[in-house]
Amino acid sequence: MAGQIPQRFIDDLLARVDVVEVVGERVQLKKAGKNYSGLCPFHQEKSPSFTVSQDKQFYHCFGCGAHGNALRFLMEYDNLRFPEAVEQLALRQGLEVPREGADDPRAQAREKRHQQGVNLLELAASFFRERLLMSEGSKARDYLSRRGLSQEIVRDFGIGYAPDDWEALKRHLAGHGISDAVQAEYGLLVQREDSGRSYDRFRNRVIFPIRDWKGRTIAFGGRVLGDAKPKYLNSPETPVFHKGRELYGLYEARQANRQLERLLIVEGYMDVVALAQFGIRNAVATLGTSTSEDHLNRLFRLVGEVVFCFDGDNAGRQAARRALETVLPLMIDGRQARFLFLPEGEDPDSLVRREGPEAFGDRIVCASPLSEFLFEQAAEGRDLQRVEERERFATAVLKALDRLPEGVLKSLLLSELSARTGVEQGRFKAMLKTPEPAEFAMSVDMPSIEPGYIDEPVPVQPRRQGNALSLMARTLQLLVHEPGLVERLPEELDWCADNESDGRLCREVIRLLRAGRYRNMQVLLAHFQGTEEGQRLNELARRELLIPRAARATELDGLVGHFRQRLAQHTPQSEFDALLAREKAGEKLSREEKQRLMELLVTLKAPGTR
Repeated sequence: MAGQIPQRFIDDLLARVDVVEVVGERVQLKKAGKNYSGLCPFHQEKSPSFTVSQDKQFYHCFGCGAHGNALRFLMEYDNLRFPEAVEQLALRQGLEVPREGADDPRAQAREKRHQQGVNLLELAASFFRERLLMSEGSKARDYLSRRGLSQEIVRDFGIGYAPDDWEALKRHLAGHGISDAVQAEYGLLVQREDSGRSYDRFRNRVIFPIRDWKGRTIAFGGRVLGDAKPKYLNSPETPVFHKGRELYGLYEARQANRQLERLLIVEGYMDVVALAQFGIRNAVATLGTSTSEDHLNRLFRLVGEVVFCFDGDNAGRQAARRALETVLPLMIDGRQARFLFLPEGEDPDSLVRREGPEAFGDRIVCASPLSEFLFEQAAEGRDLQRVEERERFATAVLKALDRLPEGVLKSLLLSELSARTGVEQGRFKAMLKTPEPAEFAMSVDMPSIEPGYIDEPVPVQPRRQGNALSLMARTLQLLVHEPGLVERLPEELDWCADNESDGRLCREVIRLLRAGRYRNMQVLLAHFQGTEEGQRLNELARRELLIPRAARATELDGLVGHFRQRLAQHTPQSEFDALLAREKAGEKLSREEKQRLMELLVTLKAPGTR
C-alpha cells in the first residue's frame, strides 16, 4: 500500500530506542533485579505488577495483561495510531519517517490534501480568536465575562468568535488561496444545492475549537449569541473529524494534568469550561452524541475511573441507562464507573457556581458506583417483597451481568444478587450464557481440540466467540497468535487464493512475517493499526485459540494440506484464467505468480493439454 512505513525502518527504530526510557518518562520505575517495575498505567493497582525488561525491550503487566514494545506502549498510553507512534519515536532519534510509494502522485495528492485540511482548520481557529479581541467581538466577550470565564481559561481553550457576517471566514480563507470546495469539505462552509451559493457555517457564535491529542484543531462547536437555532452547533463529519470518537476538553484535561486518575463526562462545552474555571480540570464532553464504546475505550486507556454526569430528570436517567449498557462490556477488573445525578434544574456550570468546587468535588467522589446504579435500575418500580417481582429483578440484573467480562466484579455482583434474592449464587451462574467454543470441521484429519487453552493475553477487551471461522480464517488466526509458524509454510502461496475469504489478507500477513521477521502478535497488529485489515486481525486476536501450543504446527500443516489438495483439483486452465484476469485488471502479480503463469501457458500449449 502506498504510503506505508517500511518494515526495515521500524525494526531499526526499535533497535535504537530504549523501552525503559520511553516508559520511564510516563511511569515511575524502580530497578528490580535485571528488570524495572512500577505501578501499571493501564489499570489501578496498589502494588506494582508492571515490569519493563531492558534486555528484551518489552513491558508486561501481570495484573491486566498489557504488554508490548515501545511502539505499543506509546499507542496505548498516549492513545496514538501506529503511524503517529512511529513518528514520535523517530522524532526522539532525529530521524525522518520514510514512506513506501512516496513518489506515487496519488499518495502525494492525498497527503497534500490532508495537510491542507489541517492547516485550514488551524487558520480558521486563529481567525476566530482574533475576531474575539476586535470591536466586533464585544458581545462575545461580554457573554464570556458574564459566565465568569477568565482570560486564562479563554486562552487555554482557544475560545474565539465567529462574526455576524455570512461570508467573513469565507473571504478570509479565500485570501489565503483556499477554495470554497475545500472549505465546505472541512465543514466551514454550507453549500446550498438549489442556488449553488455557499456561506459560513458559524455566524455570530462563541467558538470552541475541538482539538485532537496533539492539540491540533479538527472541528468547531459554536454557541449562538442571539436567538438563532440551534443553540449549539457542531462541525459535521469531515476527513479529520468523527464525532463518535472525539471528546471536547480531553486535550486540555491532559495538558492540565498528565497523571489523570479520573475523568468526568458532562454534556456541553460550557460545562467543561466552567468546571475548569473553578479548578476542576478533568471534565470532557461528547459532541452531540451518546457516549460510545470508542469514547470509553479512549478514556479507559488514560484513567481507571470514569464518572458519568447527568441531569436528575427523566431524560438524564434515560441517558444514564444507555451509558450503563455501553460501559458494561468494558468493565474489566481494575476499572471503575460511577453515575452522578445533579439536582433537577441544575447543570455542572450552574451548580459549581452556586455551591463551589469543593462541594461539587464531593458530589463526584460520592457518585453512585456502577453496581449500585445497576441494582437500583433493576429494582425501579418493583415491589421486591413479592416473589414474581424479585424474579423480574433478578432477570434484569442477570441480563446486565451477561454483558460484563469475566472477573472479580462479575463474581461480586453475582454474590450481591444472591444475597438480595435468597437464591444460591451457583444457580445464577448456571443461568448466565457461556461463550460457545468456535466449531471446527475439516475434510482432512486434524488433532482434537483441548478446550480451555487460552493463548497469551492481548490488550483488547474480551468478547464472546462469534460464528465458526472459515478454514482460511483459521489459518490466519494461527499466524496472528503464533507468527513463528510462518516458517512452516511452503515457499509458494498458490494455496492461499485471493478469491478465498481472508485469502488476500493472509497473503499480506505472510509477506510481512517473512520480510520483517515478526515474532510477536502486538507488532503485527500495530502494523495494521487503523485499517479495515487491522480490525479483522484484532477480531481474530480477541478470539480464544482453543488449540494447545504443541498441536498448532500440525494444525497449520493440515490446513495448508487441505488447501493444496483442493487446489490440485482445479484444472490448469482455470488457474491460468484466474491469474490472467488479475493481471489484466491491473493487479501486480508476484514473481512466483508470474512464473506460475508462464508455466501454465507452456503447459496449456502442449499437445493434448486441455
